[in-house]
Amino acid sequence: MKVYFETYGCALNKGDTYIMMTLLKQRNHEIVNNPNEADVIVLNTCDVRLETGERMKSRIKELRKFGKKLVVAGCFSGAEPGVVKTLAPEASIIGPQALTKIIDAVEGEKVFSINAERSEITPRVFEGKIAIIPIADGCAGDCSFCITKLARRTLRSYSMRSIVEAVKEAVKNGAVEVELTGQDAAAYGLDFGGKIKLSDLLNEVLSIEGDFMIRIGMMTPEQFARDIDGILEAMRNPKLFKFLHLPVQSGDDNVLKLMNRKYTVDEYKELVKEARSKIPNINITTDIIIGHPGEDENAFENTLELMKEIKFERVHLAMYSIRPNTRSALMKQVPDSIKKERMKIAYKLYEDISLSIHKEYLNKRTKVITTEEGKKGSIIGRTLNYIPVILNGVEVGKWYDVEIIDYSFFDLRGTVV
Repeated sequence: MKVYFETYGCALNKGDTYIMMTLLKQRNHEIVNNPNEADVIVLNTCDVRLETGERMKSRIKELRKFGKKLVVAGCFSGAEPGVVKTLAPEASIIGPQALTKIIDAVEGEKVFSINAERSEITPRVFEGKIAIIPIADGCAGDCSFCITKLARRTLRSYSMRSIVEAVKEAVKNGAVEVELTGQDAAAYGLDFGGKIKLSDLLNEVLSIEGDFMIRIGMMTPEQFARDIDGILEAMRNPKLFKFLHLPVQSGDDNVLKLMNRKYTVDEYKELVKEARSKIPNINITTDIIIGHPGEDENAFENTLELMKEIKFERVHLAMYSIRPNTRSALMKQVPDSIKKERMKIAYKLYEDISLSIHKEYLNKRTKVITTEEGKKGSIIGRTLNYIPVILNGVEVGKWYDVEIIDYSFFDLRGTVV
């Protein structure tokens, strides 16, 4: 059959799509790029925020109009299956931890499966020069605000063997960047009894021959702390981007407690301090939620002070939105008008800090690996600490010595030396 995929959300969701594509290609189904050409339409959904969930509802309604067999997969299916069933009674529903059921959904009758199952299938389908390979699904946390926990209920690490094989296949197919992704990458191996950690996996992957770079996906601070020595030691390897995505979510201890995060602000600062002391020029990226219940003016100011102190290169700012069946939804809410005003203030500070960081690269030379096409014929490359550099007149998938000639808060602009 001809199958069309449409994917929303994080890197893990994209990796899940590649796994489903792999399963179907192994059974000789054809992946197409247009829903009009397809026999089956697969919508891999996200549900992380209110507006995302609303977008998924609209897209389900729109895709039904094609009159094709419809499969709704991903986090929206896993967290709100009743809503999906109401919107599209005829659709198959597959949770993000039941990916192998895609075969039954495509080849057979309607499927409903949202329960976790263990699978060893890692992607063998890759697009472009960036390979996204899930290493673990689910997490060990229980954050009050998180609906994803309801969709990905169980921590499941993929075997080291299957991940290594996927990386080898990706490199063989021309990947120059391999992202090892998960809901919490540093939780890797906890479900194996803790005998294997992320650093063990990194050392195995880094031993693979080839000219490629590894990027570690998002990690919670508490799980990073569990393996900090091993991860930072692995990061000394020239094939590993000097990049850490450590979501802090708030700069206030009271709010962190309400969020059910398992660390304090001071503990987070110590992790960053140790990382920067061992890996010079490391890029610390974070996530911050603005307006979570319990965030008063003092708590918000504490978050701004943390941003100023740590000077994150990249901050993923999100205004808190109520998610159904989460504990935070039952708490007293911060008015929308206040959340919006705080978002403006936080975003302006983020821009100013990022501009000041990027300004330091002006007129300096750096090595850049090109990974993807950008806008208007440009090519996007990455520095060794994963800052994007916009180039022109170069090829994707190659290393270049670059001089930085301009910058914005979001990226650097360079020319090949």
